[in-house]
Parts: sequence; structure tokens; C-alpha cells
Amino acid sequence: MAKPFASSADLGEKRQSLEILADGVYALTAEGDPNVGAIEGEDFLVCFEALATPVAARRWLARLREHTDKPIRYLVLSHYHAVRVLGASAFGAEVIVTHEKTRELIAERGAQDWASEYARMPRLFEEPDSIPGLTWPTATFSDRFTIDLGGGRGDLVLQYCGRGHTEGDLVAWLPEQRVLFAGDLVESQAALYTGDAFHRDWVSTTLDRVAALGARTLVGGRGAVAEGDDAVAAAIGQTRDFLTAMLREVGASGSVKEAFERTHRALAPRYGSWPIFEHCLPFNVSRLWDELHGVERPRIWTAERDRQVWDELQS
Repeated sequence: MAKPFASSADLGEKRQSLEILADGVYALTAEGDPNVGAIEGEDFLVCFEALATPVAARRWLARLREHTDKPIRYLVLSHYHAVRVLGASAFGAEVIVTHEKTRELIAERGAQDWASEYARMPRLFEEPDSIPGLTWPTATFSDRFTIDLGGGRGDLVLQYCGRGHTEGDLVAWLPEQRVLFAGDLVESQAALYTGDAFHRDWVSTTLDRVAALGARTLVGGRGAVAEGDDAVAAAIGQTRDFLTAMLREVGASGSVKEAFERTHRALAPRYGSWPIFEHCLPFNVSRLWDELHGVERPRIWTAERDRQVWDELQS
């Protein structure tokens, strides 16, 4: 029997959990759905990630408002994917911050990515008609963007660690609290999506830079919050192991179909039951096959190309 396309059959509601990670530092996780967060400044808020629609974002903000009524000054977006950014209008943020490469990717492929992700993950797009259009940053940076939180709260450092999940991922780092919002550069007990990735950079220098920050609490793009040195090391290690296995299996294959089958056999025993594993793997293998065969930048995913790759590899 053919497997349902991507996450199109994943229609069950996920239980959301709001966690207070430090004084004024919040994370919302949801059993493998995209994670979001917020950090209080002295008299303002910084929100991290925007979810897929304004309606979904407003439900998150209603929970956040049970803890703080400070106005949202900054909305930080870790990268360009639709499920992370299209809810931005709900925040009313003064400043929307991304890496400069993310802005370029929105211009180059944001519309196609929107259509692609909506077809792949329809449940996440709660009331899609509420989306006013593509989300555009109002501030970008190349290496580091520092926000003074005021009131003795220290700085929030937005850092570019290198190419990884996309060409323009950033992390949000609280050095005093040692809390890291890693976006999709790290997953904790959730499978990776690498369809727009630079696998060789990600598995090496990029993850090395993430690890070197020395987080004691890490919020990945999906999955549980990693708390404590051992849990943080395990989340980074899981991410590196997943990428290493993909590189080994795809690199040893003679065709993209063989690459998919080898990679599935290698990863399924450990990761097969984790969120979005079956959804992501065909797209992951397709991108890595391209990368290892000289396609430097990821090809643009469209709804039509998604189906072609799925039918070739997963059905």
C-alpha cells in the first residue's frame, strides 16, 4: 500500500506545552510540531519563530500573555521555511529579524516553498486564508545581531554559525542564562529535514560552532527541550549522527533510489518512529544526492516536484 504523501495524513491534534526555561524565557513545544519561544527584555519581548499562520500564532500568543503583557519589539525568524514565518503578522513586531541569506531565499523561492509546505503539512496551516502574504524581514545581518535586553537581563545574541539546514539559519543565544534557541540546526528526538541543506557544512563546522556556545538548555526546531549538559550534547550528537549516516549511505549508492533504500535501512531502527521521519526522508535523500553530484545550491521545491520525488522514492 502506498504511504500517504508527506504529512498529509497527520491530522491529529498535538498537545502543546509551555515551559519556562529561565526568568522571562519561554518555549512552546508540541510533540514534534515546530517549536517557538519568547524572551523578555526589560520593557519589551523578543519572539522566536512565527508558526505557519496568524491564527496559529495568535493561539501561542494567548498562552504567552498569561505570563507577560510586554509589547513585542522583535520577531526573530531562524530561516525562511513557511511553517516558521507565515504567521508573522499576528505579532505586530516593530522589527522582524533574519539572516541576510534568508531574505534572499524568501525573494528567490518563498512563494514556491509556501505552496510546497502547505501541501506537505496541511494540519499546520490553520485557517490559511489568514496569511496576508510572504513575510519579509525589516532587519538583516551577516554574522551577529545583538539585542540589549535591558534591566540587567544581559544580551540576546543572534548568531550565524554557517550553512546547515538552509543557507541562512540563525540561532538565538542567551549567554548569561546559557539558553539556546537553535532553530532546525538541531533537533531533539525528532527527525531532520535536510531538503534545503548543506550537509557537509552542517555536520562539521556549523554544528561545531553550535556546540562551542556551551548551552545548558537547548530548544531545537522540533522535539523536547534539552535541559542539562548531557541532554544538550545528546541532541547535537543525534543531529550529527543522522547527517553522518545519510552522507555515508547516499555516498555509497549508485542511484538515488538505492540511496533512499540504504538510508532508510540505516536510519529507521533508531529514528523511524520519530516525528516526520517518513515525511522527510525522500526529500532529504534527493537533496543530498544532488549535493554529492555537484549541485551546490538546493533546487527549489515546488508542489509538483515534491510529488515527483515522493512517487519515485517513497510510494
